[in-house]
Amino acid sequence: MPAAICLVVLSVHKLYLLHLITSNKSNFCLFFSNIFSTVVYLNPYMISSLLKQNRILIMGILNVTPDSFYDGGKFISLNNALKHSEQLIEDGADIIDVGGESTRPGSNPVSEKEELKRVIPIIAEIYKKFNIPISVDTTKAQVAKQALDNGASIVNDISGLNFEPQIADIISEHNASIVLCHTSSRPADMQTKTNYDDVILDICNYLQDSIKLCEHKGVNSDNIYIDPGFGFGKSVKDNLLLLKSLPVFKKLNKKILIGTSMKSFIGKTLDTDNLEIRSDGTFATVVISIMNGANIVRVHDVKRMITAVRMTEAVINTQ
Repeated sequence: MPAAICLVVLSVHKLYLLHLITSNKSNFCLFFSNIFSTVVYLNPYMISSLLKQNRILIMGILNVTPDSFYDGGKFISLNNALKHSEQLIEDGADIIDVGGESTRPGSNPVSEKEELKRVIPIIAEIYKKFNIPISVDTTKAQVAKQALDNGASIVNDISGLNFEPQIADIISEHNASIVLCHTSSRPADMQTKTNYDDVILDICNYLQDSIKLCEHKGVNSDNIYIDPGFGFGKSVKDNLLLLKSLPVFKKLNKKILIGTSMKSFIGKTLDTDNLEIRSDGTFATVVISIMNGANIVRVHDVKRMITAVRMTEAVINTQ
């Protein structure tokens, strides 16, 4: 994309200069007032723009961790991460979700410094080399900020802003998108906290509070997405009930992302440790989720799951 500079004169009580600057594969444009004191990020890589194409979006998972439950250690090096990113894109991913801290049940947190070291160089290189929206999977405000500064346009927060609420301010300042997820606690102990008065109602209320915080901080309502948090502080029964009850979350008036890919509740339901069978189970959960209203599916195996997505989408769209 060639560099371009457009000058537009606006009048809102007085003249303003709109300096719209785009550079090679840049996903941020800057709006400066006449005193150049305020920067507003205009981001063409918003999920909302993709969803206007009236199709289900596929978020491909890129874990750059040594201990993720499914692919830990495979993509730690920059070279391997970029190769996998390219493969995800070729397979049909609409978004790449980069995570530098394992959130599998029982996992321990990593330091902010370590998480930054893992994700920022990779996000920056994906941004330079590929024309695709980038999400950062983090609960840390500083990681979110630096990721957005280096090319990400989405923050995927498994805590729904409960760990570091200041992420909402960062999202607002960057005009970015955020995925608000439910969890009962931190990964280290979340599976010991699976008691709910009413699991569906409790999760809805949790997400509603997160949405209110975002909107109070000035986050664009169209940039807020919700995830009921499959596997994050849920029993097997809770996860199955979430799948069945997904239409209830439509009352929150937000697009829904689901992340069931290869999770343990699938293996436990099917009584197997076999990853191939767990992949079959993931395929089924993707179909069920879309039929029940999911707008975005977060998966490891994009090549395989795109078949489930497009076929289910075709059924839904047939008049």
